[in-house]
Amino acid sequence: MKLDDIKLFYYLKNFLKNALPDSYFKKLFNSLKEYELECDKKELNARLDYYFKVNTVFEVPEEAVAVQDFRKTKSTTYYLDFKEFINFFSSHIKFAYYFGDETHINDYPTLFKARPIYGNNANSILYKLNKRRHFRWVNDTLDFSKKKDKMVWRGLAWHALRTDFVKNFHDHSLCNVGQINKLDAPKPWVKDFLSVEEQLKYKFIFCPEGNDVATSLKWVMSSNSLCIMPKPNYETWFMEGVLEAGVHYVEVASDCSDLEEKIQYYIENEKEAQAIINNAHEHVKRFQNKKLEDLLCVKVLERYAQLSNQKDYYKF
Repeated sequence: MKLDDIKLFYYLKNFLKNALPDSYFKKLFNSLKEYELECDKKELNARLDYYFKVNTVFEVPEEAVAVQDFRKTKSTTYYLDFKEFINFFSSHIKFAYYFGDETHINDYPTLFKARPIYGNNANSILYKLNKRRHFRWVNDTLDFSKKKDKMVWRGLAWHALRTDFVKNFHDHSLCNVGQINKLDAPKPWVKDFLSVEEQLKYKFIFCPEGNDVATSLKWVMSSNSLCIMPKPNYETWFMEGVLEAGVHYVEVASDCSDLEEKIQYYIENEKEAQAIINNAHEHVKRFQNKKLEDLLCVKVLERYAQLSNQKDYYKF
């Protein structure tokens, strides 16, 4: 276990870091700006344009909050993820943001963790929020060919996609699936928690969306197991909207009516399964360069300040 996996340590470290003098943040800022000169500009600009689709000047929304007035309200992790980078900006600069799992689209440009993939979603600007929970990778040493010929899933089931799924497949011979949230009356699809390490013993891992994206998707795509899921409707900093069925993951119908067929197919066609896993790993690599990730977080905020006509936006 990494130290950052311990919630108390993670919070303590980041609150202490935010209390450091400006000289510390100036050094970090200069380091990122130096990295910008040598980084992959094509990748930087492509991702920045993906996250920030607004390309015209806009007024600072009334709901925007100045850096000097930014305070913790809801989630501590959201607060820390945002605070980490607004430390580089002048106290008068304002940003409109939303902390939470909702995916509504405001009528003014707003920083969100997630947004709908389809439709006019430009006002929802993607930002890397709640990253401690979502951006987890695994070091999977077990080859796909040596894993169990089954699909696994454990998670909370509140929405129809998940509740219908566990009711229909909890006792299927090709599945080890169940919800971990308890119900008023005992049900056979309510099962015990299963660690990530245990889930990695299976060839297939189900990644159904919940309130927005599947939290597990990132670590599953970094593993040697095959991700199975219905076509995603939401996207985050991980750019779920660019994932292709049959290329990065195995797509099943929303009611999972073809699930057995898909599992059986990839059990019998391991080379095709491995090709999809390799492509998933390539996608994951785009998010594993910490300097590029940090620079992109800064560039999103920079573009927000620029397009909202805010002057002298950098502190340094």
